[in-house]
Amino acid sequence: MAHIVSSLDQPSSYKDSQARVDRQKQNELLAKSTTLYVGNLSFYTTEEQIYELFSRCTSPDEGGGIKRIIMGLDRNTRTPCGFCFVEYYTHAEALACLRYISGTKLDERIIRCDLDLGYREGRQFGRGKSGGQVRDEHRADYDPGRGGWGAQAQRLEIERRREVEERYADAEDKPGAVAGGGGDWKAQDGAAENTLKRARSPEDEGDSGRGNRTRIDETADHDARM
Repeated sequence: MAHIVSSLDQPSSYKDSQARVDRQKQNELLAKSTTLYVGNLSFYTTEEQIYELFSRCTSPDEGGGIKRIIMGLDRNTRTPCGFCFVEYYTHAEALACLRYISGTKLDERIIRCDLDLGYREGRQFGRGKSGGQVRDEHRADYDPGRGGWGAQAQRLEIERRREVEERYADAEDKPGAVAGGGGDWKAQDGAAENTLKRARSPEDEGDSGRGNRTRIDETADHDARM
């Protein structure tokens, strides 16, 4: 049975690309590591939530417990970006949490745990080009718990909107443009109508006056005949 079901407390085959040790040395360090790497966290998960969950497999009465939690931060904004390190006092506690907590849900997300070689200053920052994790750099799906679209998709959308705004700005500077909702056309049409209307001349008023006098005279002659 041991050959069929893999042990839950075995570390993965992941190797930190910045670690200056070979595979054999890494396995030796992991065999006594007291640090867990926790991934796939929501950007909104707090340190208090992590402490509450990962302290369930500790033994404070026996001198154990969580030593500290290092939240992973965006390199540019210094905001959480979906991972953390949990340091314990004993290797047994780290193994217990790896066995029973990895694969469970926190903030409606399945979190992943792995034994780590140990935290070093600088590892709390994301390594992606945009400042976050590399996995969020090229992610094509929409994940509301991890900032929405991936960083690359967001950059493309920003560029697209900038091009649209520049195109509309250029159109507004030209006569007869419709970018502003056709306001320029309406103003020009109104001016054209005003110029096409002919003003009334004195002759028009004279003709109208003569017509009125003619009707008055005809009315007077009719009354006289009656």
